[in-house]
Amino acid sequence: MNALLPNSHAVRTTCPYCGVGCGVLAEPDGRGGATITGDPAHPANFGRLCSKGAALGETLALDQRLLHPMLRRADGSLARVDWNKALDTVAGGLRAIVDRDGPNAIAFYLSGQLLTEDYYVANKLMKGFLGSANVDTNSRLCMASSVAGHRRAFGADTVPGVYRDLDDADLVVLVGSNAAWCHPVLYQRIMAAKSERGTKLIVIDPRRTATAEDADLFLSVAPGMDAALFCGLLAHLAGTQSLDHSYIDRHTTGFDETLARACEIAGDVTATAHATALGEGDVARFFELFRATERVVTCYSQGVNQSAQGTDKVNAIINVHLATARIGRPGMGPFSLTGQPNAMGGREVGGLANQLAAHMGFSPVERDRVRRFWKSPRLVTGEGLKAVDMFEAIERGAIKALWVMATNPAVSLPRAGAMRAALKKLELFVVSENVLSNDTVDAGAQVLLPAAAWGEKDGTVTNSERRISRQRAFLPLPGDAQSDWWAVSEVARRLNFGSAFDYQSAADVFREHAALSAFENGGERDFDIGALASLSDEAYEALDPVMWPARVGETRLERRFFGAGGFFTQNRRARFVAPQPPRLHAATNQDFPLRLNTGRVRDQWHTMTRTGASPRLSAHSPEPFVEVHPADAETAKLADGGFARVTTPHGDVVLKVAVRTGEQRGSIFAPIHWSDATATEARVGDAVSPACDPVSGQPEAKATPARINPVTYAYRGFVLTRRAITLPTETWLARVAVAGGLGVLFATNEPPAVWHKLAPRLMPEGAELAEYVDQSWGVTRIAAFRSGRLDGSIFVGPEHAPPQWEVVRSLFEKGTLTDRERRMLLSGCGGDGMAEVGPVICACFGVGLTAIRETIAAGADNVADIGRALRAGTNCGSCVPELRAIVERAAQAA
Repeated sequence: MNALLPNSHAVRTTCPYCGVGCGVLAEPDGRGGATITGDPAHPANFGRLCSKGAALGETLALDQRLLHPMLRRADGSLARVDWNKALDTVAGGLRAIVDRDGPNAIAFYLSGQLLTEDYYVANKLMKGFLGSANVDTNSRLCMASSVAGHRRAFGADTVPGVYRDLDDADLVVLVGSNAAWCHPVLYQRIMAAKSERGTKLIVIDPRRTATAEDADLFLSVAPGMDAALFCGLLAHLAGTQSLDHSYIDRHTTGFDETLARACEIAGDVTATAHATALGEGDVARFFELFRATERVVTCYSQGVNQSAQGTDKVNAIINVHLATARIGRPGMGPFSLTGQPNAMGGREVGGLANQLAAHMGFSPVERDRVRRFWKSPRLVTGEGLKAVDMFEAIERGAIKALWVMATNPAVSLPRAGAMRAALKKLELFVVSENVLSNDTVDAGAQVLLPAAAWGEKDGTVTNSERRISRQRAFLPLPGDAQSDWWAVSEVARRLNFGSAFDYQSAADVFREHAALSAFENGGERDFDIGALASLSDEAYEALDPVMWPARVGETRLERRFFGAGGFFTQNRRARFVAPQPPRLHAATNQDFPLRLNTGRVRDQWHTMTRTGASPRLSAHSPEPFVEVHPADAETAKLADGGFARVTTPHGDVVLKVAVRTGEQRGSIFAPIHWSDATATEARVGDAVSPACDPVSGQPEAKATPARINPVTYAYRGFVLTRRAITLPTETWLARVAVAGGLGVLFATNEPPAVWHKLAPRLMPEGAELAEYVDQSWGVTRIAAFRSGRLDGSIFVGPEHAPPQWEVVRSLFEKGTLTDRERRMLLSGCGGDGMAEVGPVICACFGVGLTAIRETIAAGADNVADIGRALRAGTNCGSCVPELRAIVERAAQAA
């Protein structure tokens, strides 16, 4: 495989979103953008992309980019400086604090968005030369329990299986994973196996998500009770003589104690059903399907990991696979679906506070090995502070310097509002970023370093199946932006560590990383890419996707682990781990009777600094919301489409209400994506509990005690504009990317007359204004036209009859309007010749609800018919459950 597609200018690179690691073909358009398609030769996706990957070309603009180093003045403003000034400030500040307070007074907070080369250099500087182990990563918030479970069971953070197992399995169990939305490319692989070879699918999740719609069995498990379900399964397998005692005896330890604990927690079907709040029939069916099917893959994700007992949940899943020897063979094994594009790469280099490097820990032998390889003057002696502890140490004043790279902790951490306030206490606060403004930058970052973004970066990432792929640059570095490994190396040189950081390219860093993995590695360490340590620059540039371990002569192998034992514990046996009795970290009570669950929506990513720039991706779920079961909505007097305040002991948010039958009674769900930069009072991290798993340090993001109360606004509306605007401070709002400008959806108690007076300030100078005002109904609609196009608009109406923005938005995006479109515009509804698309259902192809309904009315009676007519659902497939529901509703209405 070549870096360039033959007979084309398309560059082979890798998607920057989830851990699937999809190959991408990017063809620059010569104007700073690119055409994006899936790479059919990449073994992770074979050309398929999800809605987010397909829209990457919409996220490459430079208008919000941090392009130059900046220092914050005493008055809070930012001043542009050159790299020397910025790097001298960082190095001088770190040196002064370490000399005065010791290395434990400094910290780095890294990200699964970093490339492996960036991660490696940052970890090496801190742990090997500055002498601080306070290096952690946002992967602590999503994958740490999986890491801890692997290490407890296998002796190393080893993913046993590969994606091909999803093709070969006869049963796939998805636990705490809305894969249809969060890992859609892999989910479509499962759906293909289901269609082609009859693979059964079981979905285990408190919420009935889009993923559950295709399940042969859906288990709406009680929050936090996953471990009880798998303990019950282990007890059932033992009671039905379905264990592989030969494998247990030859390759494992601790089975008897673990089985005894499982029987205490959930000794039979009845006890399991009681513990998990499931029907006995459903539990029995799950147990029987698992017992009778040899080829089983159990995939799990954030619903398992993000828990105060996440590590026990992981080990409960691993236990049943070890006990049946369903591990490391085709079509079977436990499989962690990684959240970020390089969470795995960060784990390889030791980017977590409880790792050293190259999957080594802090034993004397391992520390000595790394010290000698790095020629380290000040190697750390033990673990550092994990993410939540790290930021609480900042809050206490114990950590005085922090360097954040490629992440937005002021949004994503639990107690995010308090953490944002804590950042202001830092003596030195450095942020390496792509964007000029986000919640973390705006929390008082003193030094801003412009980092290369996707499309400009050059290096490697590792996906969920241990496959290393190249992320290649296809755009030039804009302004003064630089790679993160370069910035860290330059700081190291200023700290007099230059000889150890004399890298001239990402390839230099990668070769050293690969060499460390093989250094004194006689096979006792799982992570070994020694065969790549001698790559030439040309070979590195052309590197094909390769799965580790990649030893000399084995670089093309697709290796599974543990089918015949060979674990990485001291005695080379796997360890069964007896979980603690499952319990939630905090009980609900009269003040907080509900549980707040958090997660992702289909078309957004993390804190929206990239996906939020895409009009396509912003169309499906434009406003922050909270899902509530109808019975809980009735109790709290909430209306679908209204607003509510969600309050927990840690903070509160105001969100739009979505009444959904798929939500369990007693639980509410809110997405994590919105921040102060994109909405008002919608930063859900403010309300999340800081309780952490005692083993992994991963915070509980799925079960915070909460209450919900209605919030009433008198008016609702929207603004469409082509320039930056400021709205009244008492307005609840959500900013939405639209083609050629910005949309703002709002709710307010300010009367329409206020918005009417505001119009001249929001509209472009010299524009032709048209307006419709009905004071008796509380309606104001104002549109500004210039050069034949809609250049801005304000629509306000009463709360019970808010203006619908889809038609106006489509006209705003269109360009030159016809006379009829101009005349009909202020009606706010479609007519002949009007572009009425309705809410966007398929983000990949921009297909709206109106077109789908028209296609059904014209004779389409299934999802395949809709796909043939409109292409909706034919790319990533994540909208297929929604399409199916639309078809079913139409059939019922008929």
